[in-house]
Amino acid sequence: MQVTITVNGEPRTADVEERMLLVHFIRDELKLRGTHWGCDTSNCGTCVLWLDGEPVKSCTVLAVMADGHEVRTVEDLAHGAELDPIQTGFMECHGLQCGFCTPGMMMTSRWLLDHNPHPSEEEIRETLSGQICRCTGYKNIVAAVQWAADHPAGADAAATPSEVTA
Repeated sequence: MQVTITVNGEPRTADVEERMLLVHFIRDELKLRGTHWGCDTSNCGTCVLWLDGEPVKSCTVLAVMADGHEVRTVEDLAHGAELDPIQTGFMECHGLQCGFCTPGMMMTSRWLLDHNPHPSEEEIRETLSGQICRCTGYKNIVAAVQWAADHPAGADAAATPSEVTA
């Protein structure tokens, strides 16, 4: 079946099997490897991307279901050489260890900040509750989101994690 999906602002057309998952379309057909594939059961959240502006676990969406829709992946967070504040926050606050869950965490976190520019720690934790990180214990991920909330334009990227307010 032929699908046309606008991915990161660019219409992309391909022939896909009707059973192909969106995560596989993004990774295998389009070669955008930032979206990770973890479980195929919607438990881990590593595959989160945006479908029509909403975060979804792309292992639960068929590529044919996204036909005619807009998808945004982690590759679209940065603007040229300028990182999105959420990306900088993850670096500044050591919000990653192995990095496997990081793209999905970043996409969900960016969505949260777009809808709630100054979330509380509880709101951050609730928003990320559908995603699993087996390495960090979430403390630094929460700090990274708080850092990004405090630096919305990416200003003062030299701030240290100790400057993040709890």
